[in-house]
Amino acid sequence: MTKDITLDVNVREKSKPAESGSLVPGILYGRGIENVMVWVDRKKFNKLYDELGESTVFKLALDGSDERNVLVKDVQHNILDGETRHVDFYQVRMDEEIEAEVELVFEGESPAVKELGGILVKNIDAIQVKCLPGNLPPEVKVDISALKTFEDYIYVKDLPISDKVEVLVEPDTVVAMVSEPRTEEDLAELETEVKEDVTKVEGVVKEETSAEGDEKKEKE
Repeated sequence: MTKDITLDVNVREKSKPAESGSLVPGILYGRGIENVMVWVDRKKFNKLYDELGESTVFKLALDGSDERNVLVKDVQHNILDGETRHVDFYQVRMDEEIEAEVELVFEGESPAVKELGGILVKNIDAIQVKCLPGNLPPEVKVDISALKTFEDYIYVKDLPISDKVEVLVEPDTVVAMVSEPRTEEDLAELETEVKEDVTKVEGVVKEETSAEGDEKKEKE
């Protein structure tokens, strides 16, 4: 999918600009082009990324003039505060197919969950696709209202995807299902298994401690 949105960036020089506190470094690359190092306004990019994600083509304007059709390929975040620290842009040709990952958005209400007390199980949250950039869907919606019993499944082949988009995932891959709620007997059995596992671990620890004690005695 394409959006008539333009993000202005500055080609990065060797020296860091004085206002770099509000800017993050980025790179523009693509097949058959030279890599371009850029500075990106953090607030403007975050707003755009929240709206478009990684499955929408938009324009990147280098120094306000040189416009390129791009996708956001990767975003790195600071592990401490979550702030954007680096962005990868991939330049696309509108007449050339690309491969991309598209997010699955689950919506609706499952009768098997609401009425039967089941637990919704999401096996995958994105799918890999191949298509022209203009046909790339921003997301794929998954209607879980089709899950009426514990025997119902939603497969990749059931997803509402245009015939202009090639899905690079096996059609019979399960996207979502509903598992039966655990009974009191199941929970009791699970608790017993956990206690047994803990006992086994404690036994190993005691044996190791005993072995260390014997070794010390031998040294003495």
